[in-house]
Amino acid sequence: MSVQEVEKLKILQTEREALRNRLKERVKEHEKKAEDHTETVCPECGSRQLVHDYERAELVCQNCGLVIDDDFIDRGPEWRAFDHDQRMKRSRVGAPMTFTIHDKGLSTMIDWRNRDSYGRAISSKNRAQLYRLRKWQRRIRVSNATERNLAFALSELDRMASALGLPRNVRETAAVVYRDAVDKNLIRGRSIEGVAAAALYAACRQCSVPRTLDEIAEVSRVSRKEIGRTYRFISRELGLKLLPTSPIDYVPRFCSGLNLKGEVQSRAVEILRQAGERELTSGRGPTGVAAAAIYISSILGGERRTQREVAEVAGVTEVTIRNRYKELAEKLDIEIIL
Repeated sequence: MSVQEVEKLKILQTEREALRNRLKERVKEHEKKAEDHTETVCPECGSRQLVHDYERAELVCQNCGLVIDDDFIDRGPEWRAFDHDQRMKRSRVGAPMTFTIHDKGLSTMIDWRNRDSYGRAISSKNRAQLYRLRKWQRRIRVSNATERNLAFALSELDRMASALGLPRNVRETAAVVYRDAVDKNLIRGRSIEGVAAAALYAACRQCSVPRTLDEIAEVSRVSRKEIGRTYRFISRELGLKLLPTSPIDYVPRFCSGLNLKGEVQSRAVEILRQAGERELTSGRGPTGVAAAAIYISSILGGERRTQREVAEVAGVTEVTIRNRYKELAEKLDIEIIL
């Protein structure tokens, strides 16, 4: 690499560091304003159920109908888009900030395709220079040990979330939990994979998209025991107040895996709601109770599934389903014709 190229890269690195520091300061200011901001309530009835009517530019209380604010500014785009291509063409800003990338997506990325901004192929004469720039760009993005740790952990989080088919909000929540653990120095003495898996498990419970420890352990590179131990540690140190997982959260996924109709799913949810009111679900595994309710509902709805089929989807044994469905049928007075 020539001296001029090295000097250009140094200047580029300095500018990007300055830009990154300014962006970090703006993010901190925005977070501080968000903390200081108090939620608007209706002065008439005290309700927090407020609706923005964008046609009339009014803020209306959904409970009593009082117009709290009017003539407010619509901060959305002035253009409309009817598909993804139109939205990408008309948008004049970059990608949104994300916690799933170690630099929050604030730095630039040199594309791997050898094309210029007009889509024309880059000549072979300039490809070697572009290759060197791309290599140095990758090195510049990860500048210290903390960013290197985050880059590896967040890529591991993304891999596990993709294998489990988790939505975007769960990935963002897991990344925030892991970043909080790094800020409080909870990673020292523990494997990165273990803390990442524990953060993903905590995020699943926070977002009501539950996955069992066995499912997390299947896609991670650590054991179920280590994930559970690490999860208990970070939840205690970070003050994560998570309620026990409800069996109802598992019903949509299990019914989808068994190809059951919506009526069967609704009936299973109702059975679990009645069981919860009578405290029949406390002290029992949520997956086993959910599987038993789905088994009962499939029989009552005329779409019977065997105990083995339900057990394979729920990840429990047939004995567990048999014991739980007998308890539910007896306590809730449900007649099951086998």
